[in-house]
Amino acid sequence: MSIHAFTSCSYSYLNRARVLASSLKRQHPDWVLWLVMTDKEPEGFTLDLDKEDYDRIVTAEELFGDETESWLFGHDIVEACTAVKGRACVHILSQPDCEKLVYFDPDIAVFNPMDEVLDLLDDYSIVLTPHQTDPDAMKNRTAIIDNEITSLSYGIFNLGFIALANDDEGRRFAQWWDDRLHDWCHDDLEHGIFVDQKWCNLVPCFFDGVKVLRDPGYNVASWNLSNREMRYDADGNALINDRPLRFYHFTKLGPVGDTMTQRYAGNNIEIYELWWWYRNAVLAATSNDIPKGWWYYGKFDSGVKIPKAARVLYRQRQDLRNAFPDPLKTGESSYYGWLQAETDLMEAGGDMGRFIPV
Repeated sequence: MSIHAFTSCSYSYLNRARVLASSLKRQHPDWVLWLVMTDKEPEGFTLDLDKEDYDRIVTAEELFGDETESWLFGHDIVEACTAVKGRACVHILSQPDCEKLVYFDPDIAVFNPMDEVLDLLDDYSIVLTPHQTDPDAMKNRTAIIDNEITSLSYGIFNLGFIALANDDEGRRFAQWWDDRLHDWCHDDLEHGIFVDQKWCNLVPCFFDGVKVLRDPGYNVASWNLSNREMRYDADGNALINDRPLRFYHFTKLGPVGDTMTQRYAGNNIEIYELWWWYRNAVLAATSNDIPKGWWYYGKFDSGVKIPKAARVLYRQRQDLRNAFPDPLKTGESSYYGWLQAETDLMEAGGDMGRFIPV
């Protein structure tokens, strides 16, 4: 029996997924690493697993079969790469050699062994990490808004990480998660949903054997840096609040991430050094054959970018899904043609225009 771990991404995030896999292999060379790919290779690029740190790959098409293209059309890239996570859990837990399963977002790097989590899965079925484990100071209103109020809006737990035991309750959770993410993995705060995260607010209510892991060394990110400090011990080991740094979540690589890091890391120079290392690692893992921002499912077959509103309309209307089962196609009797004739969605802005969904 083996420990399995996976991440989910498109080819535009393969560089980050490579950094994750490399860091995991350093800590756990015996783990079986899966790459869940919700994408198709761009022309001129071929993924060769023999040259990657991943052991196995499974695609959205393999997980969802004939419905893949029409189902994915109702999602933007973030929703899509998240929505496959439940089905991937079900699939990997069905493997005869899988004893325990760990998921990481692709923009994570692991710095110390995860043995504590594996030990917890001997007694628990599900391990989750909350965005915050300590309240911000009352005088720091900005941190309360950025961190605690944001968690109330976007989800208590950060689903960039979850660990499951391959037992009855772990498999029951995976099937429930797959069911919910199949139909309701959307960025739709108006209706109380933010991809997979808000669904998991319900996990301690619906399932037994749930462990909320509050160790500050896990899932370190801008949303909890106000209460976490990084340093190195005499042996060069990375510590967070004097606990081993297990993994850092390098969310929003770029200006947004820089702003939030500067706001909460303050003078903690080790955090900036960690980000410097990560930027260089991602750059070194980048394939020039993958166009920036590539996502096969992001455009119609003519190369025209699909507006988000066109995706929302398609997923809301069963009649449209029935009439246009191949929504990426353009030309005669296509969804693209219908959008041009019946809506303003293909014009600049892509709002709901002169069409009201029914």
